[in-house]
Amino acid sequence: MEKEQTLIYGIRSVKEAIESEKSLNRVYIQRGLKGASAFDLIKTLNRKDIEISYVPIEKLNRFTLKNHQGVVATISPIKFLNIDDLSEIVEKKKESAVILILDQLSDVRNFGAIVRTAECSAVDCIVIQSSGSAPVNGDTIKTSSGAVFNVPICKVSHIKDAIFLLKQFDIKIFGASEKADKNIYQVKFKGAQGIIMGSEDKGLV
Repeated sequence: MEKEQTLIYGIRSVKEAIESEKSLNRVYIQRGLKGASAFDLIKTLNRKDIEISYVPIEKLNRFTLKNHQGVVATISPIKFLNIDDLSEIVEKKKESAVILILDQLSDVRNFGAIVRTAECSAVDCIVIQSSGSAPVNGDTIKTSSGAVFNVPICKVSHIKDAIFLLKQFDIKIFGASEKADKNIYQVKFKGAQGIIMGSEDKGLV
């Protein structure tokens, strides 16, 4: 169970949270859940690129024993940006923007540590994918020393969408790799750049 997150439960409650533009980390849905309301909710979640986990009812009961109707969601403590917001950031700082793209980073503590370093390194925005990425929860906040509240974090459907956007602004893309010869702090970056870091990368380019 994800720690220190606000829970909402029930089909209607979750749908209202989406309509109110709450940032949902993930929605847990009971396997085999049927009914028009459940089907409509799933369609909405897919359209909004909100991550869904289909789980047995026992997992939902560990979240809450109240009438969850087979649906429990966790709300993020921060509001995520979208691809349009990222475009605005890049447009304003297209000569000097620093965008960090995290590819499938799933560990919340690693995520928090990276956000903390990103704040110290004057990163303008962090990009994560809607599915498969670490949530922002209590562990993330603690490990980041609160930096998650200071560094804009953008969720996109696919990492390639963000890369394509940056290339449209002629922003140079760098890939971090544990096999690289130089540490990221040994590279002299010029102008705007996007840096892609995967789950196993150690800050090398």
